Amino acid sequence: MKSLLTTLVVCAGLFYLIGPAETHTLLASVVLPQTTGKIPIDAKRWYQLNNVTNGLDGLFDGNTQEAVNTGWNKLLANYDAYYPLLEGEQMTIERIRMYDGQGENKEAPVTLYIINDRWERIPIARFLGDHYNKWVGPDPGNPDNFDLKTPITGARYLVLNTSGAYPNELELYGTHQAGAAPSPTPIRPTPFRQMVGVNAFEWNLEDANAPWKIDESRIPAVKTFSSIRHYMDWEKLESTPGQYTFNPTGAGSWNYDALYERCKAEGITVLACLKTIPQWLENTYPAGERDNENVPAPYGRNLAEPASYIEQARVGFQFAARYGYNQKIDPALVKVSSVKTWAGINTQKIGLGLIRYIECENERDKTWKGRKAYQTAREYAANLSAFYDGHKNTLGPGVGIKNADPSMIVVIGGLAASSTDYVRGMIDWCREFRGLKPDGRVDLCWDVMNQHLYANDAASSQGGGSSRGAAPEVASVGEQAREFVKVAHQAAHDMPVWITEAGYDLNQGSPLKAIAIGSKSVQETQADWILRTALVYARVGIDRLFFYQLYDDNLANPTQFSSMGLINGDKTRKPAADYLYQVRNLLGDYRYQETLPAERTSGVVVDRYDLAGKSAFVLVVPDEHGRTTRYNLAIPKGDTVRICTPRIGSETMTQEIRVSTTGMIPLTVTETPIFVLPASGERIVDSGLATVQVYPNPAANYVDIVLENGVFTPVSIVVVDSKGSKQSDPIRFAKPVRQFRERLDLSDLPGGVYLLDIRQDQYRIVKKVIRTD
Repeated sequence: MKSLLTTLVVCAGLFYLIGPAETHTLLASVVLPQTTGKIPIDAKRWYQLNNVTNGLDGLFDGNTQEAVNTGWNKLLANYDAYYPLLEGEQMTIERIRMYDGQGENKEAPVTLYIINDRWERIPIARFLGDHYNKWVGPDPGNPDNFDLKTPITGARYLVLNTSGAYPNELELYGTHQAGAAPSPTPIRPTPFRQMVGVNAFEWNLEDANAPWKIDESRIPAVKTFSSIRHYMDWEKLESTPGQYTFNPTGAGSWNYDALYERCKAEGITVLACLKTIPQWLENTYPAGERDNENVPAPYGRNLAEPASYIEQARVGFQFAARYGYNQKIDPALVKVSSVKTWAGINTQKIGLGLIRYIECENERDKTWKGRKAYQTAREYAANLSAFYDGHKNTLGPGVGIKNADPSMIVVIGGLAASSTDYVRGMIDWCREFRGLKPDGRVDLCWDVMNQHLYANDAASSQGGGSSRGAAPEVASVGEQAREFVKVAHQAAHDMPVWITEAGYDLNQGSPLKAIAIGSKSVQETQADWILRTALVYARVGIDRLFFYQLYDDNLANPTQFSSMGLINGDKTRKPAADYLYQVRNLLGDYRYQETLPAERTSGVVVDRYDLAGKSAFVLVVPDEHGRTTRYNLAIPKGDTVRICTPRIGSETMTQEIRVSTTGMIPLTVTETPIFVLPASGERIVDSGLATVQVYPNPAANYVDIVLENGVFTPVSIVVVDSKGSKQSDPIRFAKPVRQFRERLDLSDLPGGVYLLDIRQDQYRIVKKVIRTD
């Protein structure tokens, strides 16, 4: 137990809320509470690096008679659980005691470690389970002594390593100083149009019999959606090692140039999801373990090393060089196959400006194909580090997305589990192996967090145990999504959070099926739930949503996901697509602002959206029982509003014009959302800078400027103080796509009130921002 004599240094934990300079100011000016005795442990703060189904609450609940069970069928025999300390939090650990219930684990002891600020991992206690219904201390050789030989001061993390067994209780004693409480997660308003995305394949827009061109008959249905997540198999891009193909692709002879050009022309944003492994990589696995969803590294590589994923990082570079916006790449680094096929020959193209977003793989935390197809959070972070920028440019030229196009946005492959444990483990890998940026932020190797959430009656997403789908509000997917937004705020610099898969099957044998409710058919319920899913995720701050999927795989197949298509086989919209199309046209540029208190008193959810100072209200009964109720919506006396209700089989909603004669408009509200908007004028389209958002505000060192419009000329910003004096020369940002998001550094300015003079073409808007010291 030599490690018990080690003294550690306190350092910040997972939740970096403020930069180092601000930390000094905070700790100098705020007296944080300090206690002596039993050290409080927030069980929810632990995250486990395995496919667990339960948290570690039972280890700290005071119940000595109940064993801690974190679930069955774990893929990793031995794994860690991390407990990050908060900013400013300190512990002096003097005593440790663990309650030994039934069973023993002598061959696989539980070890409690502390990780210090040098990432040294130091054991401080071991648990063998070789006693019965008894408290034991940290040294198995002296179990009746709970005291440490030398108090352990400070920690960056507590870590529990286990092979499945835990004591029934774990208690730490000593002195504890509380850390800085995480700041509240701000509202993240996003245009509703970004909630109307869909998953699709190249054959949904191109004809397999003529893969070199767009099938025009498919375009009207595709235009229902504002964005497409394009499932793109690596095999298409690199059927032969080092031979890169795009038009035609080596597998299928598809024309990706035409696909992306047409989407851009139609104003459809594309997320290219690079997934699966090519046949030549699959063949490196033993014959009985080959699967195209295996980990994207040759068999036998060390999956914890970024260099193990260099092949995938190279194909990512080639894709970004061709379809990104950087035209200044060395042509010698850009390669295409010289093999001529019946469909033509690939030619080198650079900086076509067609793709802004790329997703690295899909559901790397999948468990259903075994360890060969599963990456731990830390392994996937290493994978992403190679894919993102060649592990900080250490893997040589022609490797990594950012080295081809620094402006391309890298998205985490959608995570299947509904817990945030996996992404928290990824963040801490970056903290350890990529370090901090000059401003004190963790150098993360992705730009967007990404989750898959399927609402069902077991609240398990894809975790099994469900008998049917469930209304999104009933299934609590909003709460699950909100946790990801919270982690993004507290640990990932408020980066965007997307959900790239959500939906309901129509086949009544599926565990994710929509159901008939009252007089509504299954398709009508699917339409209600799909639309309400978009509203729920807008409400909790999700930045972009993609439904699964454009067409059914097989409507007659009861397997989950097979009958989730939103477009019929004859290329017409299903009711769910009708609803999304109509609401996108009505509410597309509006942004969620708040949910009115009426939700708590009447059982009706009332959301308020805003566009250029005009409010729109969305009202719905968040049930799945066919309930109808009355609600009085406050509308200023004399105002005229439109009441719009989605309509199946139509291009537009039903509309009713009402005048507020009393200050209230009585409404009949059902499980199909209704929309109340000002009656004067139609939806504002591309309204200059009306959608500009500036946050956080007040701000410490920076603000994010977010804008979405159809103008693609540069944005200019001048910072002016409260007296009208310019504090900066015009700062110009390129805006080659519809959505603009840039960070403005305010760290050189003294505290005070400033105006941001934002201009684009003939448009101008001024936003006030407060800079805190």
